[in-house]
Amino acid sequence: MKEIIVSALLLYTCMHTAAGQTAAVHISIDPEVTYQTIDNFGASDAWSAQFVGNWPAEKKNRMADWLFSTDTTSNGQPKGIGLSLWRYNIGAGSAEQGDSSGIKDEWHRASRWQAQSGQLWFLQAAKERKVKQFLAFLNSPPVNLTLTGRAFANKGNTNISPDKYDAFATYIADAIEGIHKTTGTRFDFVSPVNEPQWDWSDNKQEGCPYNNDQISALTRSLSKTLTARKLSTKIVIGEAGQLTYLFDGKDKPAKGQQIAAFFDSTSPDYLGNLPNLYHNILGHSYFTTSPGNIAVLVREEVAKHVKKVKGLGFWQSEYCILGDNAGEINGEKRDYGMDAALYLARVIHYDLTIANAAAWQYWLAISPYDYKDGLIYIDKNKQDGQFRDSKMLWTLGNYSRFVRPGAKRIRADIAGDSTLLVSAYKNTDRTISVVIVNSANDNKTISLNRKKGQFRRLRSYVTSEADNLHPLAVNNSLTIPARAVVTVTESIN
Repeated sequence: MKEIIVSALLLYTCMHTAAGQTAAVHISIDPEVTYQTIDNFGASDAWSAQFVGNWPAEKKNRMADWLFSTDTTSNGQPKGIGLSLWRYNIGAGSAEQGDSSGIKDEWHRASRWQAQSGQLWFLQAAKERKVKQFLAFLNSPPVNLTLTGRAFANKGNTNISPDKYDAFATYIADAIEGIHKTTGTRFDFVSPVNEPQWDWSDNKQEGCPYNNDQISALTRSLSKTLTARKLSTKIVIGEAGQLTYLFDGKDKPAKGQQIAAFFDSTSPDYLGNLPNLYHNILGHSYFTTSPGNIAVLVREEVAKHVKKVKGLGFWQSEYCILGDNAGEINGEKRDYGMDAALYLARVIHYDLTIANAAAWQYWLAISPYDYKDGLIYIDKNKQDGQFRDSKMLWTLGNYSRFVRPGAKRIRADIAGDSTLLVSAYKNTDRTISVVIVNSANDNKTISLNRKKGQFRRLRSYVTSEADNLHPLAVNNSLTIPARAVVTVTESIN
């Protein structure tokens, strides 16, 4: 067994100690004890890419670099956060309907794939910057197949009849094939249903509710169609509106307990035997992140129920800060700084280390809104405008840039009194990345004790109010700044 010992000296004064006294904290990293394999970190192109993809080249290329690049400058500064998956929204055609769509905000409408030039630009930009995984997702069936003739529902009822499932599957397959022929990009995954627990009747955006039996029937139709057309795209299912619907759902029994519904072989809605179903259940972390003890309990339940199904994994496939979060942070109003970033880091940490998420995907890569919903913020202008990054972007990068597809989460233990959140990952190239979240208002100095030959090329990357993945060489000690997220990278022999 190899064990890396990190001794931390916390620079703070505890109520129960004399002023100036330090408390020793030991962080042990064991690369031989492994947990889940990481598939990807991602974000979605909804909804701004349809317009921003047609902005001036210099601006949209800068944003694409921030999101996708794994390049560094001459001093080792990362140019971007290196997302490894891009979620692409195949629209239902509400944009073509215009005002008659009933969706008042034009930016919340979405086009059929043939009219998605802006989104296609970002898809190609991701591929050019070496993103390897692509996921197509649909919030609604196309409007010509819906019961309302629009891309939102009526009174919480599903918006497509079963006799249209095959046509819906054909629409999806046509989009997958058409985009591949146009761009050369093949979708690895397709997600036909999004947050089926919500009623999607408020005409704010495209959406469609489903019961589990309806999801099952639609997925079987899609599986049959993809197989017949020899498309290699894997189907992903779930996309639960909140994590509790994966294992519970007493308030909506026809829509809850999705793990059992789709992956228990005795269930009438069982899908685990489909040849092109990806064996992960997808859920969204909304409304389960505060207070901290509730966040932990929910994620423990997710992990427990996923573990019951042999070979099943879990993806956290959509999140941004919404709601009042038990008074900890409010989703309204933009926050470019570390308050939102540190809250986001805690969510990511819990999802990865407690729920054992194999993927972690953010909601809006680019937002024009006054909410804590974007990694990059822009003016709400279809042709041109100002744009700026956020600390949430770079904090996600502390994970996505250094924890690459195929990495395994490894054991990271803390002994002593510490508020640090620590997780560790071993990449396929035998580099190790340790992500440390310090939400406290004081710096923490960590001394690194290692066996001879254990480490090579030790570096840290700091995201704080002052820095964005700022690189620093590490010798025998490392200071974790107050209110910062730090990734330490090293190679092992």
